[in-house]
Amino acid sequence: MSTMSSDVAQATPKYYLLKTEVLGLIANLRPGTLIPTERALAEKYATSRTTVRQAISELVAEGKLGRIQGHGTFVAPPKVTHVRQLTSFSDDARSQGLRSDSTVLALDVVGSDAEVSAHLELDQGNPVTRLERIRLIEGEPLAHETAWLPGKLPRFKSKLTKAGSLYAVLAEDYGIRIADVEDTVETALAGPADVRLLGIEMGAPLLVVHRLARDAGGTPVEWTRSTFRGDRFRFVSRVKSGN
Repeated sequence: MSTMSSDVAQATPKYYLLKTEVLGLIANLRPGTLIPTERALAEKYATSRTTVRQAISELVAEGKLGRIQGHGTFVAPPKVTHVRQLTSFSDDARSQGLRSDSTVLALDVVGSDAEVSAHLELDQGNPVTRLERIRLIEGEPLAHETAWLPGKLPRFKSKLTKAGSLYAVLAEDYGIRIADVEDTVETALAGPADVRLLGIEMGAPLLVVHRLARDAGGTPVEWTRSTFRGDRFRFVSRVKSGN
């Protein structure tokens, strides 16, 4: 080994070297396969359990491994690719052959606060329909979503229950068609509410997406805050050239 290679190896943290070894170990394993325990890995690679724990924690955060308390650590399934276009969560899942579902946490009409009013271009206090849901893929909770829509929407709950897709209901039942969207993406770490709602660990990585949707006339018709599990999602943005 050259002096430079030796220096690089010495500078690389032990947990990172072990992380690379574990990636090789799981490369050809099927999703759901349990990996050896921390004790077994520490013995196999002649290192401490603290080093093993740090390597495993990073692989869990990156979505390469999954962990269930009391059941062990396993090879995680591939991340769900979420293509951000003029489509809904349901449409994106369906296009990949995945089954989506939602659990409604709240559906009510409230007075808009300063933040919601600013995005929807309303006077503060104007009524908005607030829809809060947990979004599931193949029965697994993957996102917490709260949408604000201007005004009151008659019989909205029953129509949404029947159709499932927010965008389909808006278009088919209320004549509201999304023509333009702007997504703002930032990162965050899971807090107590995220742990409870998404079944993840405290401090797990999250992708927070704010979406502002407008109709063909440029009027805001939806502002949504979605918190996605960073270990289970990756985003793709597609833009077509006008030429």
